[in-house]
Amino acid sequence: MKNYKIIFLIFLLTILRKAPLNKGDEDGFISKNGVNFILNGEIFYGNGFNAYWLMCEASNPYSRQKVSSALQEASSYGLTIARTWAFNDGGYNPLQYFPGSYNEQMFQGLDFVISEANKYGIKLILSLVNSWDDYGGRKQYLAWANLTTTDHEDDFYINPTVKDFYKRHVKTVLTRVNSITKVAYKDDPTIMAWELMNEPRCKDLSGKTLQSWIGEMAWYVKSIDSTHLLEIGLEGFYGVSTPEKIQINPSSCQYGTDFIENNQISGIDFATVHSYPDNWLKNSSNDAQLTFLEQWVNQHIQDAQNIIQKPVLFTEFGKSYNVSGYKPIDRDWVYGVVYEEIFNSASNGGAAAGGLFWQLLGDGLDGLRDGYDVVLNDSDSLALIIFEESYKLSKVGK
Repeated sequence: MKNYKIIFLIFLLTILRKAPLNKGDEDGFISKNGVNFILNGEIFYGNGFNAYWLMCEASNPYSRQKVSSALQEASSYGLTIARTWAFNDGGYNPLQYFPGSYNEQMFQGLDFVISEANKYGIKLILSLVNSWDDYGGRKQYLAWANLTTTDHEDDFYINPTVKDFYKRHVKTVLTRVNSITKVAYKDDPTIMAWELMNEPRCKDLSGKTLQSWIGEMAWYVKSIDSTHLLEIGLEGFYGVSTPEKIQINPSSCQYGTDFIENNQISGIDFATVHSYPDNWLKNSSNDAQLTFLEQWVNQHIQDAQNIIQKPVLFTEFGKSYNVSGYKPIDRDWVYGVVYEEIFNSASNGGAAAGGLFWQLLGDGLDGLRDGYDVVLNDSDSLALIIFEESYKLSKVGK
């Protein structure tokens, strides 16, 4: 029976990938109602991917085709949400040279990404800053304010000057008028949501520092753009508001975040979760990692449904092939676990609204390989799993 299923999916994939793209249902803004996303009056579930590199590649006219090809291929697999960076702070070829000074060529790259995403019926989640040092991040903001990360790491969330730098960037991005479409970002339905920060962490384990920053920045974003959805960018770690759940965190670690309390802030529209059991539980067996993953995903769905009462997206998950003894089926199992939990929730009208794997690459992007990358044309079994989830979610409630 399993072989017949694979043959059927291959046949279906071939037919649908040759069919003309119909993006008529993708033109509206995505909103939320309770634990569900709504698009054009119907509940929306999305299968998606991460591609942080889109803006940088699109800023170079000679590599723009790589962006178009990747988005077109993603669309042909039924993928409808992409998460990418709307930041590149300082350093080589940045978006933001320093606070208030921008690289127009890089911004035009982001314009192109948004225009092409609309063309292929893909909604975007745009992240506004990195918690990590890559692409500048908190460290660059602190340097701009003449603060060192060694002694002042949490000052990103506290220092008035640094917070003002961040707000300036938020306003610049949200009010940007796309040079291609002539539509302001804050008025463009191609954008599904803004993300305050990629994977925020904080040394203050009481949770107060990050909770205050999220509340302030959520209010600020909404004061400029009350139409788009907003999320924080959390990995999903539990904090002091639910001490009984801290043991659910990998190795019971805390990072100053609080999945429950942070996502209950009124300006935050939906919760996010990341899942990397191979990185978080490096010395555990594959079976132990899968058991953790299933519990991790299921627990966050339940909490989003019953406590936070907002939708939840699993905005990063994956498994690296750069480990000893890796077999492709190991990755297939990880995707299968995440997708099954999401689909089971969606089938019952639950809070899980979709998953975004890390990360999608296309031809000519070998330099961006990180072990977690997926090239759909080179990943037969995984590509079928991804397509099947897209197809199943597209039929929920229909």
